[in-house]
Amino acid sequence: MGGVTSSMAAKLAFFPPNPPSYKLVADEMTGLLLLSTFPHRENVEILKLPTRKGTEVVAMYIRHPMATSTLLYSHGNAADLGQMYELFVELSIHLRVNLMGYDYSGYGQSSGKPSEQHTYADIEAVYKCMEEGYGAKQEDIILYGQSVGSGPTLDLAARLPHLRAVVLHSPILSGLRVMYPVKKSYWFDIYKNIDKIQLVDCPVLVIHGTADEVVDCSHGKQLWELSKEKYEPLWLKGGNHCDLEHHPEYIRHLKKFVSTVEKPPSQRYTGSRRRSTDQQLLPPRKSTDIVFEASRKSTDRREKPRHSTDKLEKLKNQSNYAEKLRVSFDQVERSRRSVDCCLEKSRKSVDHQLERGRKSVDRIRTG
Repeated sequence: MGGVTSSMAAKLAFFPPNPPSYKLVADEMTGLLLLSTFPHRENVEILKLPTRKGTEVVAMYIRHPMATSTLLYSHGNAADLGQMYELFVELSIHLRVNLMGYDYSGYGQSSGKPSEQHTYADIEAVYKCMEEGYGAKQEDIILYGQSVGSGPTLDLAARLPHLRAVVLHSPILSGLRVMYPVKKSYWFDIYKNIDKIQLVDCPVLVIHGTADEVVDCSHGKQLWELSKEKYEPLWLKGGNHCDLEHHPEYIRHLKKFVSTVEKPPSQRYTGSRRRSTDQQLLPPRKSTDIVFEASRKSTDRREKPRHSTDKLEKLKNQSNYAEKLRVSFDQVERSRRSVDCCLEKSRKSVDHQLERGRKSVDRIRTG
């Protein structure tokens, strides 16, 4: 029973486009590999990488001149690089990141057949290329897993303690849980993300559509709840399984997330405490999420005169307050003097009357 169920889960997990959406061709001038449907770009490289399972996977690497992070994107179960190419280029531009995408074994022009274990070997080969071929450091890498891609993403993330961050896009709790609402993990299940998410030590962003009919939004919500270091999730109202990129909130939220995790940990949050209700990690400055570092420095310089003005205003207010106090004290002093004067006059009047009374009494006594 277990073997049959596992086989069913695997068949439901992988739908490589048939035929593939692209072919590999060599550029006549440079000899570099290209995807047949796209012209050569100076900042895009197409690669073929060997895996420990004996297959060769096709990958594409996009450079960004201002990047401080590299995104490793594991796509969904019914797409290949030809279909993801334009999105990858756009993400690199808008997020200002280097981006590495790849086709699983059996997808696109990658050799072999798709399976859970092959995808683990595939992402390991791509990660190794990023480190050795492009000099990417673990601390600068963001793993991004979409749908079935959340499986290899979390499997790798659970073994890398110093990652910059993880993004889970319409993720699955496990292969079996997509088909049946099981309450525990079975040995024959595939992509047991529900068990691996708790081993991830970096910030985790979850994006899921509330109207997803393929993988229910409850999968994303439970994974977010189980993650150690939660970032503010994005539940896209009305979003389906394959259209989240078209929602304006998608790219805005991703920009904010990348900007936040690129800051040192001590500068990521507005205060020492996270939100008490959901323990979300919030970026300290929303207004500067979409500008370059130079703009942020320029903004900082413009803020300094405001601080100086604030100090002058504060001193002015203090001066006005002191003046009011002085006037008030003067009024009190005048009132005190007036009271003293009245009391003195009253005292003299009383003394005079008493003296007159005493003399009158003396006259009466002598008479």
